[in-house]
Amino acid sequence: MSSRRKNKHPKRAENAKTVVVASATREEREEEEERPVLLCLRIPDDEDGDDDEEDDDVDFDEVAEKQNEIRKEKTATKRGGKRKRTQQHECDVCEKVFKYPSNLAIHMRIHTNEKPYECDVCEKCFRESGTLQSHMRIHTNEKPYECDVCEKRFALAGNLKSHKRIHTNERPYECDVCDKAFRNSSHLKSHKRIHTNEKPYECDVCEKRFTQSSNLKKHMRIHTNEKPYECDVCDKAFRDSGYLKKHKRTHTNEKPYECDVCEKRFSRADSLKVHMRIHTNEKPYECDVCEKRFRDSSTLIRHKRIHTNEKPYECDVCEKRFRRSSNLKVHMRRLH
Repeated sequence: MSSRRKNKHPKRAENAKTVVVASATREEREEEEERPVLLCLRIPDDEDGDDDEEDDDVDFDEVAEKQNEIRKEKTATKRGGKRKRTQQHECDVCEKVFKYPSNLAIHMRIHTNEKPYECDVCEKCFRESGTLQSHMRIHTNEKPYECDVCEKRFALAGNLKSHKRIHTNERPYECDVCDKAFRNSSHLKSHKRIHTNEKPYECDVCEKRFTQSSNLKKHMRIHTNEKPYECDVCDKAFRDSGYLKKHKRTHTNEKPYECDVCEKRFSRADSLKVHMRIHTNEKPYECDVCEKRFRDSSTLIRHKRIHTNEKPYECDVCEKRFRRSSNLKVHMRRLH
């Protein structure tokens, strides 16, 4: 028996084999694509050992076509199973659309004015349980959200988010009329009413209207004479917390607002704004009688009293009247 000779270069033979197989595969690829996909059919067993028995005729084209149809149906079913059906839930009053029915149910309370969640301290009612939970922090004085820059704390996460824009100077909400930008959307919404002259909030005592509900709330304190914000130094009380904050700077002599032209400092931002008009010579307020112009609205109001002869400040000793409160003060010091 002749022994088989061992190949000295097995790698060459392997490479040659690979090349042959690869080339054969490329040559046959087009033919395979054209061939119909065939089902594997089981050859029936010979029961009587008769080799001459003929097989039933099979139409392979028909079988391949059926198999392809089955494959397509399975693929479609599989793809369809992965898809998520997104159902839209629409409000039948204002046609606003919501993703979840629970959101629609909460929204409907705006139209029905339903407020099922009541504060057990002040009896104020809310549409959502989350809003009640946030409100309760007023009574508990809980402020779980802290600014990592100035350590100021807030009861609401949204207030912290808005506050942080003071440090970053980010103003993402821009007015499409005058391009003025704001730190939060509610300020932009209120600002837009300047252009539309919309004043949806009306005082039920004097019928004066306001663009913001907070301004109406402050205004109502004129009628009730309520001054809930008191200075802890001189006991002077104010209707608005902003006025108290500004007033306190008279005791601390704090002037956080500085003019970048002459470096003069101010305790109030609006005072700095008016002051800047000295450098720009801007006088946006015009008298409709004599067309004289002024840097701030309060000076225009005082000026108009010349035309109307209005003297709203009266001495309670001699009943002499004055156009300006400062003139009344001077009169009181000198004569009484």
